[in-house]
Amino acid sequence: MPEDDSTADAQTRAANPPAPRGIFSVPAPIKRIFDKVPLITYPSNELPYRAANEVDGNRLFVFTDDEGARLGKPSFNPQCLRWQAYLKFVGIDFHTIPSNNHASPTGALPYLLPALPLNTLVPIPSNKLQKWAIEQVHCEEEQQISVRFEVYASLLDTRIRNAWLYALYLDKDNFDAVARKLYIDPSTSNSLVRSVLATQLQQAARDELLKTSDYIDVSDLEAEADNAFEALSTLLGDNRYFFDRRTPGLFDASVFAYTHLLLDKDMGWRHNRLSVLLRKYKNLVRHRDNLFEKFF
Repeated sequence: MPEDDSTADAQTRAANPPAPRGIFSVPAPIKRIFDKVPLITYPSNELPYRAANEVDGNRLFVFTDDEGARLGKPSFNPQCLRWQAYLKFVGIDFHTIPSNNHASPTGALPYLLPALPLNTLVPIPSNKLQKWAIEQVHCEEEQQISVRFEVYASLLDTRIRNAWLYALYLDKDNFDAVARKLYIDPSTSNSLVRSVLATQLQQAARDELLKTSDYIDVSDLEAEADNAFEALSTLLGDNRYFFDRRTPGLFDASVFAYTHLLLDKDMGWRHNRLSVLLRKYKNLVRHRDNLFEKFF
C-alpha cells in the first residue's frame, strides 16, 4: 500500500497491499502531464521529527489515523495489525504512530522505534520484530514449536490474501468506499494524483492475482478462501488459541489481522462476501471477538 527471514518475507507478502507500479506505467495522457513537471530525486526519508522526539516509549508506525493512534485502535492494514496484535499479545507496551510507506525509512510498514537504547533512531522492520520481541520478554518462537505453523500460514499467504486483494482493490464499490478512504484520500488532496494512485493500486492487485492464474475468477477466489477458513477452523477446534497455546501468539495475530478486519463494521465494506463465509465458522468468530475484547 508486515522468525526467520523466509517466514517473515512470506508473511509480509501475505498481508501488505501489493507495491504499486512506477509513475510511468500509467496511461499516456497522464504520463504526458507528469513529463512537463520537473522531477527531483530526494534522499531517503528521515524519521518523523514528532515521532522521534515527542513520544516516549516504544513507537510502532502503522497505517492508522490520529484518532486510531490516540485510542490504540487496530490498524486497518492486515500486515500492520498482525504485528500490532502480536506485540500486545506478548505484553510489550508501545504507542501507535500514524504513518505510510512513503514516510517509512524502511520503505514499508510497520516498523518500530524502540525506547531503548535511549534516543535510538534505528528502526526495527517487521521481519525483525519477532526476534526483537523474544529478546525483550523471552516469549516463544512458534515456528519452532509446531511444524504445522508454516503449512497453515500458507493459507493466509495465498488463499485468504488473494481473496482480500480482490475484495479491497478490485471490487469497485469496496475500492471506492474502503480503499480510497483509507489509503488514497489521506495521502493527498490533489485529484490527479489520487487518480494515479488508484490506477496503480488496482493494477498492482490485478497483476498479483494473475501471477497464479490466466484470469481472475471471483467465485474461485471465494471458494479458496472458504476452504482456508474451514482448515483454520478445524485447526483451532475447541481451543481458545491456535496450536493449543495458553496465550495467543504470532499465528493468532496473523489470523486475527484478517478476521477482525473482515468482521469490523467500521471498515465500511459495501460487499463483504468473505465475512459471510467466515461467519460460518463460529470458533473463528469467537477467536476474533475474544482477542478484540481482551487486547483492544
